[in-house]
Amino acid sequence: MNLPGELKYTKEHEWVRIEGDTAVIGITDFAQRELGDIVYVDIDTVDKKVNRDEVFGTVEAVKTVSDLFSPLTGTVQELNEKLGANPELVNSDAYGDGWMIKMSIDNKAELDELLSAEAYGELIGA
Repeated sequence: MNLPGELKYTKEHEWVRIEGDTAVIGITDFAQRELGDIVYVDIDTVDKKVNRDEVFGTVEAVKTVSDLFSPLTGTVQELNEKLGANPELVNSDAYGDGWMIKMSIDNKAELDELLSAEAYGELIGA
């Protein structure tokens, strides 16, 4: 199982990469494997504030639709435009080109509540 050590994780299977005052967010390799082939990513929260644990979009796989939960409170600044034409990037490169959104970080204390790669690995039995 691919769990980059520099990322933070949530119990809802999102990952977070911090780039200055911005958080880059996607779903974990574990989540995309569980969902199966991703066929559509729907995010309509650009330029909107979302609270931690609030739904910021959905991801559709061949057999299911799953909500995407914000790991932090902040404003969604950008969505990965590549996913519109290539949602399969989530399956092939979950931690790279398969990122979903970039958002501001309103409350840096929330970062301390995210899981380390080791803790997330224990959660999923990796």
